[in-house]
Amino acid sequence: MSAPRRAGLVGALLGVAAAGVAAGLATERFAVGRARNRVADPYADESFGRMPCDAEFTVSGQDGVDLHVEVVEPAEGEPELTVVFVHGFALDMGTWHFQRRALGAVPKPRVRAVFYDQPGHGRSGRKPSGDYSIDELGEDLAAVIAQVAPAGPLVLAGHSMGGMTIMALAEHHPELFESRVVGIALVSTSAGDLDAVALGLPGPVADLVGRIRRPLTPAFAAALRARPGLLEKGRAAGSDLAYLLTRRYGFGGADVSPSLVRYVEQMNSATPLDVVAGYLRTLSDHERYAALEVFDGIESLLIGGEDDLLTPIEHTEEMARLLPGAEYVEIADGGHVTLMEHADVVNAHLLAFLQRAARALPGERAPETPRRRQARAERAEKADEAGSTERRRLRRVRRRKSA
Repeated sequence: MSAPRRAGLVGALLGVAAAGVAAGLATERFAVGRARNRVADPYADESFGRMPCDAEFTVSGQDGVDLHVEVVEPAEGEPELTVVFVHGFALDMGTWHFQRRALGAVPKPRVRAVFYDQPGHGRSGRKPSGDYSIDELGEDLAAVIAQVAPAGPLVLAGHSMGGMTIMALAEHHPELFESRVVGIALVSTSAGDLDAVALGLPGPVADLVGRIRRPLTPAFAAALRARPGLLEKGRAAGSDLAYLLTRRYGFGGADVSPSLVRYVEQMNSATPLDVVAGYLRTLSDHERYAALEVFDGIESLLIGGEDDLLTPIEHTEEMARLLPGAEYVEIADGGHVTLMEHADVVNAHLLAFLQRAARALPGERAPETPRRRQARAERAEKADEAGSTERRRLRRVRRRKSA
């Protein structure tokens, strides 16, 4: 298919999809409008956005991109753990708002918390090329650790694309997980097969989107980049639709705080469309089942929302199957930002997980069992299914682990 025809098809599909979404969501507009303005909003007075920190850093990431980093020290004493929090796509470090607040109120374990904005997000810079890759995000995370947390036991916590970033770090720096990482927390993320996600669309439409998504991703990204100014104006004008889409794809419960939805929508809207376009291909290509081999035996927490339309709960279930030693938590009525929507539940599991991680020794691994051996074989099979690149990565990880 020629480039003009492909671009024309993308435009037509975007138009049809937009019309379908608008038609499907129009019936909710009145009810959501009332919800946005109702008085009973538990977070109506919540101060979302900038939070206090003890230190700020600028770390040089891939291609010299400036990464904004904030560090919160424990209230008393020396830290027992450093926890690095990695946010997801079209969000920023504010996604961890409730976890950041909760850690400050807990005396044990003493945690040094590190938060940063991924390239093109929040207060971090954009890549000059406009192209982003999850592999490079893993190297950015390595740079943050090297500069801000160069010693001591580590816990890594990732939401959505942040979890994928941790997987990329594991692929390229497995030695870090052998020597320093004592815990991994993955929230609403996936090890691959994102092109098969139905996005809450009806069966026939989802099947069509699944067939054309990967081949049309480059053209779709080009369409977003072609007229960024015009599209940004349209984005601003469609604030009601943006709210509804955020409500639909971010949250699972029937009664969600309008202030919380607005805050997530603000993070989404603050991510420039050319940055959104620059990430589409790498998200589509994400297949990192081999990285799970590195996590095996490390204290792990896997959390997913049963109503997540972007990284469905089945993806968390699959990771739990391949990591039999991990704690698996499925949150009822949880959407993609379940760490905000159901913060109390997530925090309770996270804090208990940190207690366990604080007791673990760097390099200490759970003993081999028949179930773990079976999971290893299944991870290898998944990596084989993902293609030759994953097979090479899996072999590389195995060589490093056996060295």
